[in-house]
Order: sequence, then C-alpha cells, then structure tokens
Amino acid sequence: MFREEIKVLDCTVRDGGLINNHYFEDDFVRNVYKAVAASGVDYMEIGYRCSENIMSRDEFGKWKFCKEDDVRRAIDGVESNTKLSVMVDIGRVEKDDILPCKDSVIDMIRVATYVKDTDKAIDLANEAFDKGYETTINIMAISRALDNELDEALAQIEEETKVLAVYIVDSFGGLYSENVQYLAGKYKKFLKTKEVGIHGHNNQQLAYANTIQGIIEGCNYLDATIYGIGRAAGNCPLELLLGFLKNPKFNLRPILDVISKDFLPMREKIEWGYLIPYAITAMFNEHPRAAMALRKTDKKDEFLEFYESMSAINID
Repeated sequence: MFREEIKVLDCTVRDGGLINNHYFEDDFVRNVYKAVAASGVDYMEIGYRCSENIMSRDEFGKWKFCKEDDVRRAIDGVESNTKLSVMVDIGRVEKDDILPCKDSVIDMIRVATYVKDTDKAIDLANEAFDKGYETTINIMAISRALDNELDEALAQIEEETKVLAVYIVDSFGGLYSENVQYLAGKYKKFLKTKEVGIHGHNNQQLAYANTIQGIIEGCNYLDATIYGIGRAAGNCPLELLLGFLKNPKFNLRPILDVISKDFLPMREKIEWGYLIPYAITAMFNEHPRAAMALRKTDKKDEFLEFYESMSAINID
C-alpha cells in the first residue's frame, strides 16, 4: 500500500501515558523519539498540552503538560525530520498555553473533542492555526456519535477551519470494518479540503485491521503506537503498520530494536493489550474504564461475572 499522501503519526508517549499518568522517564521518551525518527515516521505525538491551572502536577507526570523545556531536553541532539505533535483536550487547556509556533519545538496541535463540543474544537484549532501550527481535529467516541450531529459537525469543520485532517477515533474499540467504511465515506463526503485520519483502539483486536480498512477507504493520516502501547487494550501497533505500508521511506528496524530494549521490560511492570474484559466493554460500546477498574481487583479474571454485570448495565 504505497500512497504518497499517507502520513503516519506515532502516539506512543501520548497514548501510552494514559496507563501510567504520563510518568515516563526522559530516557524512555528520548529512546522512542530516536527510534521513531530513524524509522521515518512523519509525526510523533510526545504528550498532551494541558493547563496547570486545570490539571494538577501532583497527579500527572510532565508528559501531560509538555512544557517546552521538558520537550527540548528529550529531543536535544537527535537528528530528525519527524515533526512533533501534542494533543489538547477541550476544557483542559487554555489558549495562553499554546505559544506561537515560532517559539516552540512543536509543529502540530491536535484537538481532541466530542461531537457536542465541535464549536469549542473549531475555536481552539483556529487559535493554534493562527499561531502557525499544523492542526487536526480528532472526534472521539465516534461509535457513540449520532448521524445527524456528526453530519453537522463535519460540515462546520469543513467550512470554518483550515485543519489538515479530521480523525475517526474509535475510543471504545467498538468499530468493525463496515463501520470504518461507512464513516470514512461520510467524512470524505463532507471534508472536501481536508484529509481523513483514523485512530484505532484494540479492544477487539481490530485496531490494525480497521486501520487497513481506513487506508482502503482513503484515510491518509494514520495513528499507531509502538508495540500497541496505550490505555487498556492499546492501539494499532506501529510495527505492524510499517510492515504493511510499502513506502520505502519507512524503516522497521529501529522500532523492533526499541521494543526489545525498552518495551519488553516495561511490559513486565505495566499491563496493556488485548484482554477479555476490554473486549466485553467494546461489545457493549462502552468506555473501558469498568474493565480497567476490574483489572485492579482480585476478580480481574472473572470474565463471565463481568460480562453479566455489563449486560445488566446495558439492559437498565
């Protein structure tokens, strides 16, 4: 699947930070950056940009805030053509937290939003664009979005922003290939001047397959994480995606090397990846928070009991 327009974005540190409250060591972040840069990946999302007036530094590590000095230290001296991204959540960032791009090492601001907050997302994306950044809007929990509301949101984003791409975000890992086909078609119908992106979660072991389906349907912005690291079941594995893409600019070797050296040891300390409770929440089109809570109890492997509890919730 060689298509020159395709851009790959690694969100290992940003999405992976959701499993340890963003307390990654600087050496780990630097090793990921070196590997991603050497692999030829187009963008690396190094974390969130949140306001310290809203989110507490006592509860979260530095990659929840991505202060300029912290980012500069992590990437200093590494030769790279990979652009840096941060994600901003509606309600967790203030406009003053976004410096002019000329004063920052960040190249792209990605605005995460729910459909109901599209107006706020447009305002924030335009603020970042006016400050010189590349921008995207990532519509979260897309499997819960009502059709008419999504139509209105996409039309508004097309008319009122200059974002590069708008993302299909399968927050609950509940989408199947036919859903991706439908949503990509809808996005492309409304977004005449923007690319479509896809961000998959692996609750049903479909993140990679759904990303491929997205490529088939014309999605050109593709998210992935090294070794699939991410909240709960994790994300589309970057190594699989690079192995699938036939663009000669991508080099899989640095990713395989950093998995062996950094991710296998981390996997022994932190849990992520496909597990049955995460699949169950996805089957019910629910956020995996209940499954995440279960995994911290002595009933973490009581799958039938958990399934029955989720069934009762959805019946009620």
